[in-house]
Amino acid sequence: MRYATFSTPDAQTPRLGVVHAGGITDVHQLLADERSAHTPPTLLELIQAGPEAWRRVGDAIERARRAGSQAGAFTSEQVRWHAPIPRPLKNVVCLGLNYASHVAETTPSGRPAKAPEIPVFFTKAPTAVNGPYDPIPWDRSVTNQVDYEAELGVVIGVAGRNIPRARAREHVFGYTIINDVSARDLQFGHKQWFKGKSLDGFCPMGPVVVTADEFGDPQNKRISLRVNGETRQSATTAEMLFPIDVIIEFLSRGMTIEPGDVIATGTPEGVGLGRNPPSYLEDGDVVETEIDGIGLLRNQISITSL
Repeated sequence: MRYATFSTPDAQTPRLGVVHAGGITDVHQLLADERSAHTPPTLLELIQAGPEAWRRVGDAIERARRAGSQAGAFTSEQVRWHAPIPRPLKNVVCLGLNYASHVAETTPSGRPAKAPEIPVFFTKAPTAVNGPYDPIPWDRSVTNQVDYEAELGVVIGVAGRNIPRARAREHVFGYTIINDVSARDLQFGHKQWFKGKSLDGFCPMGPVVVTADEFGDPQNKRISLRVNGETRQSATTAEMLFPIDVIIEFLSRGMTIEPGDVIATGTPEGVGLGRNPPSYLEDGDVVETEIDGIGLLRNQISITSL
């Protein structure tokens, strides 16, 4: 399944949708006559309902499709797309330095590049989450070094603690795209990453969450990012230093991960910081972040006072 969160001009409360080739369908309208499928009102609540609810709702959607139901159907142009989980319950967990090429490009000249021996975790505030096609607000009184980072996002579906690597993917609901937008001057000025990663709107996410069963192998996906049509990042998730099962294993050691938790798995080479000289985003720049099997984020940098 390809789940999304959307609204329409006449019904502005975000609601659960299922995405297909022709557009997006309101899951509640689609399943209005489906007695066997109680549908949670949001994607987060569907995730929290657990695997049996996922199967029940998924099966009901397939039955409605086979029956030719057009209830609740919209074209992509008729709706506003929100982040699939517009307000995560906790901070988005992020991986730093998870691609060797990114380690190399951000290592100061004259120093040997040294890959981390264990995953490097930091977080982004939930208030940073932004829609897949919404502007990225830039307050120039706060930062003058806005950068981009294309990342595969993992959405946890099943709670766990001390999860072994061999069972880690059993805890995944699905996958999405994240642009880990970063204020580099704040990131390095504060000597830690939280503030520079957490400005409002600095976490575009979406446009869908593809369920794990449909997505396939998450370590074999092309990830790319373009600025004004120019390719800046292009890699595959096979290049991760710490693949997703290792990330979950380390993160869950002594710490419970919960349904709806979101993990951004790190970015490959090509960020603005790593260019010579560094090249940061400007007002009006259009950033497109793409991952095979999920889709595309398209966000424009917009100067604003928050």
